[in-house]
Amino acid sequence: MRIRDWDRSLQVRLFGEFFSNLSFWMVFPFLAIYFADEFGTSMAGVLLVASQVFSVGANLVGGYCADRFGRRTMLFFSAIAEGVAFILFAFANSPWLDSPMLSFVAFTIAGMAGSLYHPASQAIVADVVPEKDRSTVFSVFYTSINISVVIGPIVGAVLFFNHRFILLLVSGIIFCIVGLAIRFLTEETLPDDMKAKMASGSNNWTQVIVTQVKTYGLIVKDKVFFLFVIAGILLGQTYMQLDMLIPVYMKEVIDKQVLGTLFNREWSVTGEGSFGILLSENGLLVVLFTVIVTRWMTKYPEKWVFFLSSFLYAVAMIIFPMTANFWVFLIAMAIFTLGELATVGLQESFVSKLAPDDMRGQYFAAASLRYTIGRTIAPLVFPLVAWIGFTWTFAILAALALLSGFIYLLMFKEYNKRKKEIAG
Repeated sequence: MRIRDWDRSLQVRLFGEFFSNLSFWMVFPFLAIYFADEFGTSMAGVLLVASQVFSVGANLVGGYCADRFGRRTMLFFSAIAEGVAFILFAFANSPWLDSPMLSFVAFTIAGMAGSLYHPASQAIVADVVPEKDRSTVFSVFYTSINISVVIGPIVGAVLFFNHRFILLLVSGIIFCIVGLAIRFLTEETLPDDMKAKMASGSNNWTQVIVTQVKTYGLIVKDKVFFLFVIAGILLGQTYMQLDMLIPVYMKEVIDKQVLGTLFNREWSVTGEGSFGILLSENGLLVVLFTVIVTRWMTKYPEKWVFFLSSFLYAVAMIIFPMTANFWVFLIAMAIFTLGELATVGLQESFVSKLAPDDMRGQYFAAASLRYTIGRTIAPLVFPLVAWIGFTWTFAILAALALLSGFIYLLMFKEYNKRKKEIAG
């Protein structure tokens, strides 16, 4: 399915989200370092956990609202809210004010806005794209994100530490522009029957909350989906560390490392700079090999692809603490990225198979708990490092990744059993 054949809502999203993701990735990878420097490693972990608790709630509300009030409405509101949060973040790091705590508040608001955004954006794909093409469309969006990951950290490594105010201010403005583009250049994709329910629905917020709790209760009772979320949360403890533990670890073990001499010039990297390079490596590999790896993985049973992904993440977590050599870090990141690419598009496509048409937003929101709950728990690695050190912390992360792989195998056993029962 070619991009020019896409629904206009998807085209606008693809273009706008590239710029908003570029802004995000110039900032986000360096926040763990920023908060650790300002508050200390242990307190930074506690604050990051607290911010993600709010994101979990926002994520569930976002899924419900996407199904009730419409996809476009939620995308517009969320993008504007995230833009305002970044502008607030900018003024907390401006020539007139230097407030790490206000920065944390702004970061928390931005995280909540992002959690409101994603269920609606994923539901749009399920609304307008045939099932056979969904994995491809999700993969294109994923590739777009990672193009921004290639560029963002390299630029952010300079701007975030030297021109933070301007970077955050411009990022906030970009988010607001994307929100306005979604509002005026796209159409609502909520199915007609859902629009009717939305129009006739009760405005009693007490009843809305009760209905929402009941709906998510039904989702939790879906055993296959529940195992999918649990496995994703465990695996999330591994890949979330790309933004948390890994940059702090690299800053710790690499002060200044000489890579070699070229053209009579000595080339070296610092901890922050080497992490930016690793993020760009991750993004570049995704951009170059997403389609190739996705086509390769579709030749094999899904359950073994999911298990392979978990296994590769575990291998990467074992390699990272074994050395302080930058070149070995590059190898570990390549393995990490292959684990990431193995299931690109497949996971979202799997959710769309499980979700009833009238609950797509809520299923995608509940599926996003893999990230929001995962990111809530992930900062606990900071006090864990203070207690048992980097090596054992990475070992625990590797064990959690392997455990997620076995849960995926159990999930597919239940899924195949369900399909046989339906067919019978």
